[in-house]
Amino acid sequence: MDHIKRIVVIGGSAAGPKAAARARRLDENAAITIIQKDPDLSMASCGYPYYVGGFFDDRNMLLSTPTGVTRDPKYYINAKGITAKTRFEAIRIDRQNKIVTCRNLATDEIETIGYDKLIIATGSTPKYPPVPGTELSGITTLQSMHDADYLRRIRDERKIKKAVIIGGGLIGMETSEALELAGIEITVIELLPQLLTFLDWEMAKLVENHVRSKNANVITRNGLAAFLGENGKLSAVRLSNGTELPCELAVVAIGINPNVNLARDAGIAVGETGGIAVDQHMQTSDPDIYAVGDCIEVNNLITGEKVLAPYGDLANLQGRVAGENAAIGNSAKFPGTIQTGICKVFDFTAGSTGLSEKAARHAGFDDIETAINASPDKPGFMQGKMLVTKLVVQRSSGRILGAQCVGLGDVSKQIAQWAMAIKGSLTVDDMVNADLPYAPPFSLAIDHSIASAHIIQNKIRGLMKGISCADVKEKIENKENVFLLDARGPDEYEQMRLGIGETLIPIGMLRKRLHLIPQDKNAEIVCYCKISLRGYEAARVLEANGWKNVKVMEGGIVAWPFPREK
Repeated sequence: MDHIKRIVVIGGSAAGPKAAARARRLDENAAITIIQKDPDLSMASCGYPYYVGGFFDDRNMLLSTPTGVTRDPKYYINAKGITAKTRFEAIRIDRQNKIVTCRNLATDEIETIGYDKLIIATGSTPKYPPVPGTELSGITTLQSMHDADYLRRIRDERKIKKAVIIGGGLIGMETSEALELAGIEITVIELLPQLLTFLDWEMAKLVENHVRSKNANVITRNGLAAFLGENGKLSAVRLSNGTELPCELAVVAIGINPNVNLARDAGIAVGETGGIAVDQHMQTSDPDIYAVGDCIEVNNLITGEKVLAPYGDLANLQGRVAGENAAIGNSAKFPGTIQTGICKVFDFTAGSTGLSEKAARHAGFDDIETAINASPDKPGFMQGKMLVTKLVVQRSSGRILGAQCVGLGDVSKQIAQWAMAIKGSLTVDDMVNADLPYAPPFSLAIDHSIASAHIIQNKIRGLMKGISCADVKEKIENKENVFLLDARGPDEYEQMRLGIGETLIPIGMLRKRLHLIPQDKNAEIVCYCKISLRGYEAARVLEANGWKNVKVMEGGIVAWPFPREK
């Protein structure tokens, strides 16, 4: 009788069950076992903030198939022929004898399970700040179903009035919205100068402004010094500058650490990032052991560096690869990541793919060009909503290195397009004529992404000299002699304006009012409008009439992240 392959998966959140399911589809006869420490299986952890926020009320939706069947041990054995042992903790891997030792957390009994191929999907643990008071009740993360249940109870009870979110990343932002929807007064505390560090500062500032507009307080450049409490309960937090903020709830969202202890103790190689080292087959330093999900490090496809990429979609992709390879040999590959991410921030969406300008420069790309485009996602007569995109490209080759997009419009579509462009090694010249689907309910005739490519191509070709809003603000603060030209109409100017010393000359009147422009042809002139399309046209008119130092403020008033007069 042929030997029945034994495939054991440690971890039952995202990557582990995906690996087990893929292995079963390719080997009907294998004996497949999932070992899961928690009571739940295959949790949609990225959905936790939306369960907490009341976007849906049925907890089982986080654990169910698209047809509504709960993915519990009974489901796995009946539908997939997979044995799922919940409340079992893997405590040791014996590589020589190919045995996993487990503890039954319900009975405290020890059990051993033999394997031919092992897949480690032990996930991650949330980081906690090394400050006094972490033992107080009222402090939580949002990493597990237990955390989600705790925060959902708080939402439903409506007793807590004030909360702080420690960390302004993806989870922090999503949790802020969830708690604000429960009527809780929110303060976000971020040690770094900005929220959402996958964005460049000027893009993150637009998100911060939106968060503040939702009555949430945001404190940047300030860390946590201590949790303060009374009678064992959280009552306030103290910041690094001594400020004390009263609160009854604190959600810690400052990142995660890969769970690698089990692998390290077994002598499996761990990389410099702290994640388990794997190749493209998801194979570890032991050829019979694979690893997937938050516990591993992977290649960054742009820089070639090893990175941690704890994303739910990547965990599933890696699980599929490991499951196939464990079942039928190393036929599938996961090449790496360009670190594409997106999150909902109240009415805004913020997304990024590839490298930010800051990350690109840090990675050694020194011939970088950037461009910012503000425009709607579809026509105004179809209720288009505004987007702001920042592109990062390698100037010499035109290679697209990264894209960021924020706003009220369809950010997901934009980031998806740029992610595929980066993955396909496309250049700016490839994207300026991209053949995308168009109809007014879905897009402008020239899609926002294509317009973004047009802007950066114009810059590379020397047809436009751009200047960022931050650089304009710095020139004003330094009292530099710069002429600011607002090319909008008078009605627009009365409704909304920056109030930074600008001169209003509508684009339709500019050719007749050139005498109002500084007559020194070398004078520095910055043109803009609401989104700087008319600003660009004004710059072209001035350059055609001999002015040599004309710039366009990229993104216009929409991308201006600072206070304005109106």
